[in-house]
Amino acid sequence: MTSSPPCVDFRTNSARRENVDVLVPSLVELFNKSLLQGIVPTVFKSAYITPLLKKPNLDRVENKSYQPISNLSVLSKTLERLVARQLLDYVYAADLMSDLQSAYRANHSTETAVLKVLADILRAIDSGDHAALALLDLSAAFDTVDHETLLHQAIVRSRRRCARLVPVLRWTVMCLDVMDVNC
Repeated sequence: MTSSPPCVDFRTNSARRENVDVLVPSLVELFNKSLLQGIVPTVFKSAYITPLLKKPNLDRVENKSYQPISNLSVLSKTLERLVARQLLDYVYAADLMSDLQSAYRANHSTETAVLKVLADILRAIDSGDHAALALLDLSAAFDTVDHETLLHQAIVRSRRRCARLVPVLRWTVMCLDVMDVNC
């Protein structure tokens, strides 16, 4: 009777930590190929959806009382963080981030943005000027943009400037494609 070697289940955090030296070279190769070829592995776009009750007092029978929480795989989240880090590093290095940008910046938040607006209004009033504030809710604005048209324009413009951006944009398009959803 032959015994097979024990199989390591890499789905657990402890197994990943204990075998990091084996996993890292393969993951680096996988992530680099994904980015260089502009292809996101299909399995990375699979998510498990868990319905979460929005508020405790809502009717548990009504579907509208729930918000979907999507859980991606650890590898998918790792690749996502890697791309986000590289993108932000590039944006900072190329000085593309506005001084007024609060999102995606260290030590900046909605509170710092509100404080800046409030300080500007108070400064205007103190100096005898008029101040007005118009607020727009643009939280769902990106959902109304045709992603295909937007990315096509980005690819056309990037080809003129830098051919190296095309795989990155192709990769972005694949990430925006409909994800596989499991409930």
